[in-house]
Amino acid sequence: MTSETYRGMDRAALAVAYDNRAVVPGWQAYLADWHARSHALYAARRPLRDLRYGSGPRQRLDLFEGPSSDAPTVLFLHGGYWQWNDKEGQAFVAEGLLAHGLTVAIGEHTLAPASTLAAICAEPAAMVAGLRTVLAERGRRDDAIVVCGISSGAHLMACALGAPGVCGAVLISGTYDLEPIRLSPLNDVIGMDAATARRCSPLHARHAAEAEILLTHGSLERPELLRQSADFHQALTASGRRARLEPVVGADHFSVLETLAAPTGELALATADLARRTAAR
Repeated sequence: MTSETYRGMDRAALAVAYDNRAVVPGWQAYLADWHARSHALYAARRPLRDLRYGSGPRQRLDLFEGPSSDAPTVLFLHGGYWQWNDKEGQAFVAEGLLAHGLTVAIGEHTLAPASTLAAICAEPAAMVAGLRTVLAERGRRDDAIVVCGISSGAHLMACALGAPGVCGAVLISGTYDLEPIRLSPLNDVIGMDAATARRCSPLHARHAAEAEILLTHGSLERPELLRQSADFHQALTASGRRARLEPVVGADHFSVLETLAAPTGELALATADLARRTAAR
């Protein structure tokens, strides 16, 4: 157990600072509802299921095809601090994007401790490559992919910003500097060292890719998550990237995802707009 601190916070303080569930009393009801709505969407839309992008049991994605073969594709990745959740629990977000004529892929990644964080961070680029192969095989456009994720999914999708075919990103409530995670109890399962935390932090990566980035989060989230997005936005703009930071007013770490799942939701509208604009370039 480490005695190191991060911004004056010790292990116990960091546990509180990154406990997103503690400030949302109804978080369990959200997860149950999301599972039910996801399964209903699978039944109604009948997407292509469990498409492989690697040999691992969780290296798979589902594809909801939009009406036009030329439409952009949004690739969404679930959250769960790299150790929880699956695509079936958050696929409901596709409904809001499908309403705008987009194709939507829902991804899944290997969880800690079954894999190291460094290996997990390599999966998003492989996910994009696998999706591109499927899109090409289906006669669909494979060079207009917007990567999107929430929480740890946002962090992982930030690792894929330079992947071929990625034209934009919508990163929701992410952690872009992993040092506080390394020093918190969350790392008991993840098991990363300081070098891995640094190497796998998008905040410290080079940002030469051209994808346009929307950073967002609920305005009611933990202060550390607000700061993480602000710091990453500053790093991106300082390096000349096209990035903007737009909080969702009145949303928390769970309700913010509802604004992506609803066709008229703030994030559904913003994502559809970003997808169309960046795909047209």
